[in-house]
Amino acid sequence: MVMLSGPSPPPHSSSPMASASTALLLFLHLLLLRSLSSSTTLLSHHQPADEPFKTSLIHQACLGSGDFDACTARIYTECSLPDQPGPIPVLHAAIRGAINEALRSIETITSVAALSGNLRERTAITDCSELLDYSVHELGQSLADMTWLGGRHDADLRSWLSAALSNQDTCLEGFDGTDGRLRHYVRGSLQEVTQLVSNVMAVYQALRSILPRSPPSARGDSNAEGGGAGSELPPWIEEEDMELLHANSTTMRVDAVVAADGSGRFRSIADAVEKAPSHSSRRYVIFVKKGLYRENVELKKKNTNIMLVGEGMGATVVTGNRNFLQGWTTFRTATFAVSGPGFIARDITFRNTAGPHGRQAVALRVDSDRSAFFRCSIEGYQDTLYAHSLRQFYRECHIHGTIDFIFGNGQAVFQKCKIFARRPLPYQKVTVTAQGRKDPKQNTGFSIHNSFVYATYPTYLGRPWKAYSRTVFMQSYLGSGVQPRGWLEWAGNFGLSTLFYGEYMNYGPGSGLSGRVRWPGYHVIRDSAVAAFFTVRRFIDGVSWLPSTRVPFGADLAK
Repeated sequence: MVMLSGPSPPPHSSSPMASASTALLLFLHLLLLRSLSSSTTLLSHHQPADEPFKTSLIHQACLGSGDFDACTARIYTECSLPDQPGPIPVLHAAIRGAINEALRSIETITSVAALSGNLRERTAITDCSELLDYSVHELGQSLADMTWLGGRHDADLRSWLSAALSNQDTCLEGFDGTDGRLRHYVRGSLQEVTQLVSNVMAVYQALRSILPRSPPSARGDSNAEGGGAGSELPPWIEEEDMELLHANSTTMRVDAVVAADGSGRFRSIADAVEKAPSHSSRRYVIFVKKGLYRENVELKKKNTNIMLVGEGMGATVVTGNRNFLQGWTTFRTATFAVSGPGFIARDITFRNTAGPHGRQAVALRVDSDRSAFFRCSIEGYQDTLYAHSLRQFYRECHIHGTIDFIFGNGQAVFQKCKIFARRPLPYQKVTVTAQGRKDPKQNTGFSIHNSFVYATYPTYLGRPWKAYSRTVFMQSYLGSGVQPRGWLEWAGNFGLSTLFYGEYMNYGPGSGLSGRVRWPGYHVIRDSAVAAFFTVRRFIDGVSWLPSTRVPFGADLAK
């Protein structure tokens, strides 16, 4: 993310490495040549002419991909398909190809880490390894789940593939502020991964009509279209979890207690997370007593089904001040970062105190699928909430910031949240969202529904960070600071015809539509059927994973 006004941050000065510079360039050139050689081998592969059925199916699958030759060649190369493979083996082959390429890229990128000369380059390389590992994980989930498709499985696959496509961009963004040397070579290693993941999405889209559909009992269709008092609880949340969500903090069952004053088992949240079981199938509850916790906390993919409970916004506070100007990547500035699926946070504040001069400074970063945040406060200035990827739900949260302070390429719904625009620096413009959808096949976007935008300073609802940026404000209060134009350009005409920005039945002094932008991608939504696409039920498949009756959320449009 970059600031709206002012120059880009200066390149970080590398430590003196004169004796190693020639070796570094030679090494990087060899890596690039090896990558190009691998790609050439794949593209020179010829499909057997005596397998017309197989060839026809694979060609049909690859028609919508960005590189037809590479798509077909990779599917043939990855595995020996049966004479009449059907769509599932074809998809498996496409996914395996993307996984193998991502693993090769991890090896290539980590091999240059020792030759990097400054904090941001080293951090960016670490980010890239972690993000590519995310892609491998998400592609692996897709591969494992691709037996029966439809209903919840279809929603899962599209979310996982959308996330896997975005991670490579985040990797490259970590090199912002460097001299560009390593970025150039890392980009070469990532291009093939990005193309192959994009191909998988295109193949899946092309073959969906002929994929075997799962029976209703396997898909859980009753939950997929449910949401009333009689709906069953989703399989990932137990009855005891419901009790936890409503229990008093002094009486609930907890697995670990964190207290800054030493009255708990742990003094820091990071220590409690470290001792939590890996890949837990049951809810693991960490109760954090009131206090100020100065730490940067990261929950990895292995930290599944963790619930973090505080004693209230402003009472239990996790705070840090990492920021871009210190040499961190935006991805790594987060005070609190969570990647493990099934995460729940309640009654807690996540804060970054770098201030408006700190540039990019994230308070909360979320890569956790099916994660929920209840009555949490997320506080910062630029880039406060990094809704990076996968399905997320925010209810009755407070979000404070200045520039692009809700950003990322997650698939997120904000409901009954209070969004506060803070005073920007001189010549800055406040932008609430900067959604980063980069491909029209991704199912990502932000839906701000039945919420409140409190803006006393000149404020814009969003700007397009990536070409297919998608954000809607529905049935929400828009304060007086929201400008008549409503939305702001990122750079010239970039994305204005490919984005999707919408407003539906908003109210308040900033909700007037007569002066709004006239971009091809901007829409005044008047049809409730269109607006319904961006609800909890439709947009994040929420009724299949959020509790249906006892946790407050609205599945549909407000009445």
